[in-house]
Amino acid sequence: QVQVAESGGGLVQAGGSLRLSCAASGSIFSINAMGWYRQAPGKQRELVAAITTDGGTNYADSVKGRFTIARDNAKNTVYLQMNSLKPEDTAVYYCNAAVRAGVSLGIYWGQGTQVTVSS
Repeated sequence: QVQVAESGGGLVQAGGSLRLSCAASGSIFSINAMGWYRQAPGKQRELVAAITTDGGTNYADSVKGRFTIARDNAKNTVYLQMNSLKPEDTAVYYCNAAVRAGVSLGIYWGQGTQVTVSS
């Protein structure tokens, strides 16, 4: 069994910052890519940022220059530092991880954490 859990969401004013954390635990042999997605009310879930095992990153155009993804491989944890937040960043943020457990590779999702940015 593999569990993924996010933390760090909350309410912040426009222009403020938040840091999200996501930890994977359980029967993990290794973790490939980890990523952050978000889903706003009435919209589809979208990729925010992703990071590979060796630190390669990919960002949505809407967050480039404002958000930074990082990971700690020893702790099976990924972070999302969000600066200069805008009301349009309001969404539920989900973490996922591509986990190898034994011979199988699976994609695991967290439950999500709410981020609300007030204007």
